[in-house]
Amino acid sequence: MAKKEATELSFEQAMEQLDTIVEKLENGDVPLETAIDLFQEGMRLSKLCSGKLEQVEQKIETLIETEQGFQKKTFAPPSEDKGE
Repeated sequence: MAKKEATELSFEQAMEQLDTIVEKLENGDVPLETAIDLFQEGMRLSKLCSGKLEQVEQKIETLIETEQGFQKKTFAPPSEDKGE
């Protein structure tokens, strides 16, 4: 099975690959050159996951701001000035 390019991976797929790499490195049964390659791949996958999480966070913040603006414009009760 061919590896997918980073841009084609979902967050879940990247995390799964990252978990596999961590397990291999933790076992310590890989030659030094392979360990370096795995570490580099792990860093690439970590950066990919971080970027995807940032994108989702920005989308959520935008949705919340949009919803709050909608609620303020549509559902805010009229202000009442008492005591004046």
